[in-house]
Amino acid sequence: MSEPKFFHFPEGIRLGDIVGWAEAELVNGAPETEITGVAPLEDAGPGMLVFFDNTAYLDALTTTAAAGCLVSTRHKDKVPEGVAALVCRDAYRSWAKVLAQLFPEAMVPRQAGVEGVSERASVDETASLEDGVCLEPGAVVGAGAEIGAGTVIRSNAVIGAGVRIGRDCVIGANCSVQHSILGNRVYFHPGVCCGQDGFGYAMGPGGHLKVPQVGRVVIQDDVEIGANTTIDRGANRDTVIGEGTKIDNQVQIGHNVVIGRHCVVVSQVGISGSATLEDYVAIGGQSGVGGHVTIGMGAQVAAVSVVSESLEAGGRYGGTPAKPVKQWFREVAAVRKLAERGGKS
Repeated sequence: MSEPKFFHFPEGIRLGDIVGWAEAELVNGAPETEITGVAPLEDAGPGMLVFFDNTAYLDALTTTAAAGCLVSTRHKDKVPEGVAALVCRDAYRSWAKVLAQLFPEAMVPRQAGVEGVSERASVDETASLEDGVCLEPGAVVGAGAEIGAGTVIRSNAVIGAGVRIGRDCVIGANCSVQHSILGNRVYFHPGVCCGQDGFGYAMGPGGHLKVPQVGRVVIQDDVEIGANTTIDRGANRDTVIGEGTKIDNQVQIGHNVVIGRHCVVVSQVGISGSATLEDYVAIGGQSGVGGHVTIGMGAQVAAVSVVSESLEAGGRYGGTPAKPVKQWFREVAAVRKLAERGGKS
């Protein structure tokens, strides 16, 4: 069986091209050197481009046989002789810029050969599609939905009645979008469920009454949502995700949650109803955020933490319940010492 390559490196790439894209300085090496691929430090051979920004991989850097390495100023002297050093302020960000130039189809890929509306897509006669919309086989667009130019709806995705989707978006295979308004350049990975009703019940000894969820989901421009993430619509106001926010796979966002601009939420995070994340908040994987709490602007929450009370802006937090990291580290160290003494005071 053949071994396919899904992303193909373009021909005719030179170190000089990389220098320009990365906004780097070529400390050694020749601009005309041909680059034929990208690779990890330890696997790279002649013609390969690599990057280095984590000292955990220092040994791999010192032995790499790559043609060129993107590296920050503080690490440029670690690049071995014979490997061109492309010195930049932030090697990882420069690497991202270079890869975007080399593999544009890996950013927001369109399926090869699929353009326009497939004969096997289902579009309600009252739906409105601007020019350049692509509907793959099995896609469904409900009554009164509106989809902007350049947007791709992949196979078996369902766009519910009245949904508004902006321009140049991608809605992945098997997504479900209902009761939602999406801005421009929104990217849903496969399996996202957005706009279903939130988990709301008036509980009592005689049974639990379902509370109708009558809000919406509003997603602003340049948001990316990972595979199988779920976003509940608001109960009596909107669930909102702000501009530029990036959400990983398998995240649960409850009703009435407000997430600010340029936040980062890593996989398997659960955010309970009516919580607020202000701008630039980052939350590590498998953390939980309680209902009705606020995480202040720029705060960072470590992985596997539980946020049960509001957190101030700009801080770094971790633990269960989440607290300032220095306090958390002291508590962990104290417990470790107690355990080593066998519980004796």
